Amino acid sequence: MLALGQELEGITVVSLEQAVAAPYCGLLLADAGARVIKVEREGGDFSRTYDHAANGESAYFIWLNGGKESIVLDIDKPEDAALLRQMLEKADVLLQNLAPGSLEKRGLSGEVLRRTNPALITLEITGYGRTGPYANMKAYDLLVQAESGLCSITGGPEEPSRVGISICDIATGLTAFSAILRALLLRGRTGTGVDISISMFDVLADWMNVPLAFQRYLHRAPSRLGVAHATLAPYGVYRAADGDVLIAVQSNREWVLLCERILDMPELASDPRFLTNMNRVENRDAMNIILNAVFETHTREELMARLRKGRIACASLNSVADLLHHPHLQTSAAAFADSTIELARLPVSGRMRELRKVPTLDQDGPAIRREFAASIRMTGGQA
Repeated sequence: MLALGQELEGITVVSLEQAVAAPYCGLLLADAGARVIKVEREGGDFSRTYDHAANGESAYFIWLNGGKESIVLDIDKPEDAALLRQMLEKADVLLQNLAPGSLEKRGLSGEVLRRTNPALITLEITGYGRTGPYANMKAYDLLVQAESGLCSITGGPEEPSRVGISICDIATGLTAFSAILRALLLRGRTGTGVDISISMFDVLADWMNVPLAFQRYLHRAPSRLGVAHATLAPYGVYRAADGDVLIAVQSNREWVLLCERILDMPELASDPRFLTNMNRVENRDAMNIILNAVFETHTREELMARLRKGRIACASLNSVADLLHHPHLQTSAAAFADSTIELARLPVSGRMRELRKVPTLDQDGPAIRREFAASIRMTGGQA
């Protein structure tokens, strides 16, 4: 019986990838059972040297590259270009996040490649797409956070902020992964591959649709409120006697429960200032004074117990150190060179449930060269 981690067995992905977005997509494909051949330039994917946090190795690279094979190619050299073409004749998917047009100018467009491999799916990740005034702009995660308006709604009242992880890259990698799965399903019906182009900006613009609607129809963007939610209330940090807690109320029904079970103020539920979520957002300061006055009479432990018993969603404002020891954190190991690194497990984990084997630079290069050089010889050197 097949299990998660085997669903893409037999699928070969050639990935000219670097940094985060395409490698994250490649990681998910590899965990689903695909053979992912990571093509690196001389010196390697520059995320190999982003940091030295993981026992002297790059935490970014180890996180993103489990389950892949690595080969170094200089595709401007005829012999390496011929090898890459031969790999792509046998591949199911070409994934890449090089500069727009890099492969086309080398004769490696999807249209050209499908003359010899009609089933090939190609997916490129760009910053801003192929057309338009920003098409040639360099795009890194922070820059797209800024251009998309995400920074303007993130942070506190005093100044904007970036989201503390590479959210644009991760979102784009997830979108690319789902697009490739869709293309594989389509190919199962048609027998032919397709070209897909995904831009980081488009992905984030889609994720910004709620703030966009506020701006378009209410003529104002959601406010920056730090940990508080800009469009839901009460939804954020409140003070207990000895620390902070978070609560999240998403419906009028939950608001009534909070008033009755936690605040012991059932009459507050019918106060005109707080009847609806929009009322509560507009009168947030007055509402917060009432909530904090009650919450401060309890210790954090007491308050959390009351909130849980009252079925009010709540959480601790944890640090990364707290996450490290969180009882719900599930981990897996990554083997890289002489190190074993502990990582958070993939949320839908398959092939790499227990161990992610991360390749050293060009680790699989000699074997891959032998494999596909043999194919070149069999075709008389035509590549």
